[in-house]
Amino acid sequence: MIQKTPLYETHLAAGAKLVDFAGWQMPIHYGSQIEEHHAVRRDAGMFDVSHMLAIDLSGGEAKAFLRRLLANDVAKLTIPGKALYSCMLNEAGGVLDDLIVYFFSDTRYRLVVNAGTAEKDLAWMRLVAADFAVSLKPRRDLAMIAVQGPQSRERFWTAFPASRAATVLLSPFQAVEWQVEGVCWLIARTGYTGEDGFEIGLPAEQAAHVWQRLAAAGIKPCGLGARDTLRLEAGMNLYGQDMDESVTPLEAGLAWTVDWKDAARDFLGKAALQAQRQRQDLRQLLGLVLLERGVLRAHQKVETRHGRGEITSGTFSPTLNRSIALARLPAGVAVGEEVEVDIRDKRCRARVTKPVFVRNGKSLLQENV
Repeated sequence: MIQKTPLYETHLAAGAKLVDFAGWQMPIHYGSQIEEHHAVRRDAGMFDVSHMLAIDLSGGEAKAFLRRLLANDVAKLTIPGKALYSCMLNEAGGVLDDLIVYFFSDTRYRLVVNAGTAEKDLAWMRLVAADFAVSLKPRRDLAMIAVQGPQSRERFWTAFPASRAATVLLSPFQAVEWQVEGVCWLIARTGYTGEDGFEIGLPAEQAAHVWQRLAAAGIKPCGLGARDTLRLEAGMNLYGQDMDESVTPLEAGLAWTVDWKDAARDFLGKAALQAQRQRQDLRQLLGLVLLERGVLRAHQKVETRHGRGEITSGTFSPTLNRSIALARLPAGVAVGEEVEVDIRDKRCRARVTKPVFVRNGKSLLQENV
């Protein structure tokens, strides 16, 4: 059954083109995906991300539970509101999902997981939680809105002036619980675009009113199309394309999210990752920039001097005005090498880059090769 977010009627009224995404009716664009992309890179845009699932975790063993569940280590979170990005792995080291954890105390956290994996994630968490004194509470009573872009925080403060005092000192990957007329919002300085901004969790019944106030402050409504081109320019993985249960973080460019510092911590998938670290033939996730006409797309084959690879995500980059991709390539392939991509039975030249193409609206191509 197709599900609808609390902003569904608002999207319809605004003329959005809606599509089925992970079982949810979601806006792909409001007329021009390119204009929405540029709005986020140059000014401010907002996305309905209410299809993602917030899960509140509490209990005396909440910290111990997360240290077992996640490859990254929540023990490093000591400031209330601080956030952590991590992969959740199976015993074989495959990525069940990537998620964000918000820390409030050693006995209270919030996790935000992907829409397409939400039920699977919750079932896995409950299975692991059976050995811990914790409670997991899925929050489908909430809406989530992401406000992104170089002017996003200023425009958000224009819409909600009273929030400035609570949020102006937030550092990246930090959140605050803000009381609005006796109701709690979670405002986090996080995002999925490579730009600054806020992600806001708020009661579902307030979503439409808040969305309209943000639009009145000059924040452009944006759909999933722009969100995808923005995250790919920023080199951010998409679950189900760039990694899944058959891929480990070490092969997905996410080795930095695996915390090995506490040798005694036995997180799920640890033994499999330890064995994989010893191998010399690990695949690697790198960037590609097309040197000819055409568009790079997922599943296109990549021929290298070290063997064959495959594109996991590809698109035309509106910021760079050229085609880019993330690709899983054989060991030995180095940044700066030329490779060939099979595009409609034609071999096209591409250059291997670091897998981040744009940051804060600026091209990184010269630095990446």
